[in-house]
Amino acid sequence: MSERYRNAAQQRLCRVIGLLAGREIDGAAPSALAKALGTHPSNLTRDLYNLQEAGFAERIGDSDLWRLSPKFVQIAVSFFNQMDSAQARIDEVKQRYTRDR
Repeated sequence: MSERYRNAAQQRLCRVIGLLAGREIDGAAPSALAKALGTHPSNLTRDLYNLQEAGFAERIGDSDLWRLSPKFVQIAVSFFNQMDSAQARIDEVKQRYTRDR
């Protein structure tokens, strides 16, 4: 991919998502995320609020901890439903072509 399309802030946002994955119960503090990414905490605050605005992250209660929102799971469920549907169509075609005549 061409480097001209690369954007540091967008790349950092994708890495934040990766760091939040698997922390849905305990969450993660912005300061810990900033340290892990080697960036200023204000960048992480901006990133988290943008993820929240898009529906991809949420605060845990009134704490300063963040986690991925259910939207990611909903996307995964949608993917698996689509795969099941595609597999059913493949199985149907396979059955039509392999049954005894």
